[in-house]
Amino acid sequence: MTATSRLALSLAFGTIASTATAGEDPWALLSGVKIDEKIDGDSYMVTKTFPAEIEKGISDFFITGYALPLTPGERVTELVLVSDMGNCPFCGGGDHTATLQVELDEPIIGLEEGTRLSLRGALEPVHDPETWQSTILRGARVVGS
Repeated sequence: MTATSRLALSLAFGTIASTATAGEDPWALLSGVKIDEKIDGDSYMVTKTFPAEIEKGISDFFITGYALPLTPGERVTELVLVSDMGNCPFCGGGDHTATLQVELDEPIIGLEEGTRLSLRGALEPVHDPETWQSTILRGARVVGS
């Protein structure tokens, strides 16, 4: 077996083993966050219930999706990742699936909206009671497309 073949095999198997739970779809895991919005007069609060795998974060999280840069420009350092461009929260109706804000370790130059990316980083729950945002991927790096 060549070194290239060994590397390809180790990357393929390493990807599966390093997700939150072996074999679980990362998008299904993110969709498992339950959100309850409470509005009482002038008071607003969002309560989030996280799956056990996400509650304390995941230091080595792998996910593939479609990128939407958060700010215009040639050097993209923050983006939103969606599982399907048809479910993009910025591209149409209110029905959409889980989204993931991503802070990149190094900028991506010339990233086009809708580019398919595989990323690895530290997944953190967002406990802020004033936002629906439930998770963020920090220190993310591109590991494929």
